[in-house]
Amino acid sequence: MTHEERIKRVAAFGFTDRQAAFLVEVMLHSGFFLGRQYCAFARIVRGQKMVDFLEKLTSRRLATPYLCGHSKARVYHLHNTSLYDAIEQRDVRFRKRMALGRALERLMILDHVLTYRDFHWLGSEEDKVAHFLTTTSLDRDALPRLTFGVEPNITVRHFPDKLPIGVSPDGRRHAFLYLLVNPLPHDFRVFLRRHAELLRALPAWSIQLLVPIDQPDPEGRAQRLAEHYESAFRQELAAPLDPVTANELRWFWEARTLGTGVAEDKRLRRARRLFGTPRFRALRRVLEVDGHRAVDVAASRSLADAIERAEGRIERHEIRRQYFRLSRAVGTA
Repeated sequence: MTHEERIKRVAAFGFTDRQAAFLVEVMLHSGFFLGRQYCAFARIVRGQKMVDFLEKLTSRRLATPYLCGHSKARVYHLHNTSLYDAIEQRDVRFRKRMALGRALERLMILDHVLTYRDFHWLGSEEDKVAHFLTTTSLDRDALPRLTFGVEPNITVRHFPDKLPIGVSPDGRRHAFLYLLVNPLPHDFRVFLRRHAELLRALPAWSIQLLVPIDQPDPEGRAQRLAEHYESAFRQELAAPLDPVTANELRWFWEARTLGTGVAEDKRLRRARRLFGTPRFRALRRVLEVDGHRAVDVAASRSLADAIERAEGRIERHEIRRQYFRLSRAVGTA
């Protein structure tokens, strides 16, 4: 289903095209939104038009408002099944109630998507898979994925991180969002390794690191944390494995899987120490899904070369809005 078709279907519920376009963005990327976000998208000032739009959503039980702490602001959760059915996204998790922290994260992501509207943002798994199968020579198994279950009942989820991917107007550049929420970048390392093969197939790409800053931050904690993530980026993508280490990792993976003899115990203990660092723990997570192909990608110089040519890069985007004041009451109707 195209973006225009989704807008048309949502507009059939009695919304203008502009209102429908906003609701489509919310359903694909967040599930939650603020009144100010609609005003920014529609390029209107806060006033009666905003009030009428929000009243239509709540009176028809398409969305539920939640009070935000001691302020008069409200967070709206767009959850009506018929709306999500209209864009063929009934099972998207944003339709369901979620924990407070998750709701705030999705608001931050939605803000970024609405700010950079020159990009076309891919939200659903189906949209991402269709886009990259069409625009690259990769097969489906080379796309980021997780598998669940055991043979013969295997379920595959592509792009399991549920983060938007932006496509530039000319289709050449892709932007991969990542919201910094954890004090350690282990999940970020896994995210990079999971996307590495896809990144190699793109002419230009960026990892857009979204960095929330709770003001004031006199000690610069957010900055130091962002630098830690940027260091992980360089280690994962700008420093390929040397051939000796790559071969040893392949051996270690087979040894763990098949078992070893007594003569190999010393080598195995040494390998466990070597491959117990954060970088290799992340790579081993991807090895579980992609096998030795993950090692081949980690040993390739293609991503390091792209970074040297500035065709691949990491960008820091600071989030300075006061989301944290909303945290006391989101989820309380």
